[in-house]
Amino acid sequence: MTMTLKTGAMIGFLTVAAGEARADLWIETFDADAQQRWSYVQDGVMGGVSEGDLTFEEADGASFARLKGRVSTDNNGGFIQFRAGIRGGLPSETAGLRLRVKGNGESYYVFIRTTDRKRPWHSYRASFTATEDWRVVDLDLASFTASHAELPQTFTPENITGIGFVAYGRDFDADLLVSDLGLVMAQ
Repeated sequence: MTMTLKTGAMIGFLTVAAGEARADLWIETFDADAQQRWSYVQDGVMGGVSEGDLTFEEADGASFARLKGRVSTDNNGGFIQFRAGIRGGLPSETAGLRLRVKGNGESYYVFIRTTDRKRPWHSYRASFTATEDWRVVDLDLASFTASHAELPQTFTPENITGIGFVAYGRDFDADLLVSDLGLVMAQ
C-alpha cells in the first residue's frame, strides 16, 4: 500500500493516553490511517521552490512514512517536512523521543512546536542522520535548541503541540523513512 500526500495543512493529531507512559512507548507506527494524522508541507508556502512528497508505504512487514524530494535554498526556501499535532502535550516524564529511521545518509531534523511559539516558523530542533539501514535514534528533549531568540531556551513535554520530520537548510536530495516514533521516559 502506498498513499501519497503532496500538500496539506495540519490534518491530524497524535494522542498519548494518560497512564500509558513507559520507556518503550511507541506513539506512532505509521500503520492504519497515518495519512489522517500526518501532513506534508514545503517551503512553497513562503515562496520557496523545494519539491517533494510524503508517502505511506509497507515493505517486509513494516509500515513507514517516506519523505522524498529536492530541498532548495533558492528564493529564500530550504525545507520539506511532514508533521502532526499533539493533543494535550506529552507526559511530564518524557525525557526524549525515540525514532526508527532509515535514509540516504543525510542529516535530517525533528522540529518540535510548543505553546511558547509566537510565529508559525518557531520551533525547537534536533538533528539526526538517517543511514541506509534501519536504526533507532534517541533524541533527548534537552538537546533541542530554540530556532529563534524570541523562544524560551527550554520547554516542558506538556507544552508540546506538534512534531515534524524535516529535510532542511541546504540544497540536497532527501529520502527519509520513519517507521516508528516513541517516547523515552525519565528513569
